[in-house]
Amino acid sequence: MSQGLKVDRVASTVISWRARRIEDPVARLRFLRRTMGDRSWLTLQAHGQTRRWIRLRRGAVLWSVAALLLLPAGHFGIRLSRLSERPPVLVAASTPPAEQPLPPVWLAENQPGFEVWSNGLRIERKFETPNEPRQYHAFPLGREAPGAGIPSTRPAGIVFHTTESHQADFDEENTRRLKFLGEALLRYVKDNRSYHYVVDRFGRVWRVVRESDSANHAGYSVWADDRHTYVNLNRSFLGVSVEAQSRPGEDRRVATPAQVNALRLVTEMLRSKHAIPAINCVTHAQVSVNPSNRRIGYHTDWAAGFPYGGLGLPDNYARPVAALWVFGFTYDAQLAETAGNGYRQGLLLAEEQLRQNATAHGLTPAQWRARLQNRYRGILKELQQQNGPAGPLTAGE
Repeated sequence: MSQGLKVDRVASTVISWRARRIEDPVARLRFLRRTMGDRSWLTLQAHGQTRRWIRLRRGAVLWSVAALLLLPAGHFGIRLSRLSERPPVLVAASTPPAEQPLPPVWLAENQPGFEVWSNGLRIERKFETPNEPRQYHAFPLGREAPGAGIPSTRPAGIVFHTTESHQADFDEENTRRLKFLGEALLRYVKDNRSYHYVVDRFGRVWRVVRESDSANHAGYSVWADDRHTYVNLNRSFLGVSVEAQSRPGEDRRVATPAQVNALRLVTEMLRSKHAIPAINCVTHAQVSVNPSNRRIGYHTDWAAGFPYGGLGLPDNYARPVAALWVFGFTYDAQLAETAGNGYRQGLLLAEEQLRQNATAHGLTPAQWRARLQNRYRGILKELQQQNGPAGPLTAGE
């Protein structure tokens, strides 16, 4: 792909993202025509003028993107309110059908060793174990400050993991060994209270930590939906892991077809049961952070290739990475190079959101980032005082 086409793709992504934030359809159309031009006149161009039109259009796109990045936040009727007053508005990259209410999924059979749900999900309970009851604080978006959290005990979302355990090749010759390794893994997960659910190589779903309790799956982590920010997702999000090994940046298939189908069923059940919005179904790589150097990507499982579409979910890789624009975290060049294309789009949108909020406050991005990081340190200190240095806050990391 030529450099010019790559620039056009990035430009179109940013322009489309900003256009979706304009609620008035007339104003949105006016904005698109002003920045991208009315394509209808293309049919009137003679063949000999095509190359010239492409050059002119590429130049127009580049100037449009530059203008977008430099314009004050209130231009084109889009007002970015100060975070201290009201949260900035974020819209998902698309309006997916998954955001619509799910059909109810109910418990059809409950036995001591397993459960069967109405969507065909069977949950094995041999390794089920309790842990500390779930309780956490959700911070209203834009008001992330110590003491400002709203207490809750309801699961707010799902974090998808890979176990990163050593595996045998998935073929018939290794059936006995695959079962042995799977049981050993489940015993380890139970002892460490690592996940709420594990999907083994054969697509069987095992409940480990009960849904009413926290699990040690995502200690230092950050996510935000359109209303709240969540810090340290052990307590607020459910952890669902696939028995698999992932490699950052590789879009190859990590999960087997049976595992993808099982993930879809367990996700449907959990979303229906706990009213979990699709926006809060994300991968470990999207939420993991390192507080010591204030960088994202401390864990990189599912940094690429997560089958969002196969689970009936929107592509949440296209969501702005919350830790960047909410708390001013950064990332290193290696993460940007090795992450998948979708994940990189989330980085781009998060950086743009941070720049816009800095402009709204009359600050440079560096000054605004420093303020956000101070906000995060205040929340982290309060949570550590509540949970203790070795409590569920850091477990799993």
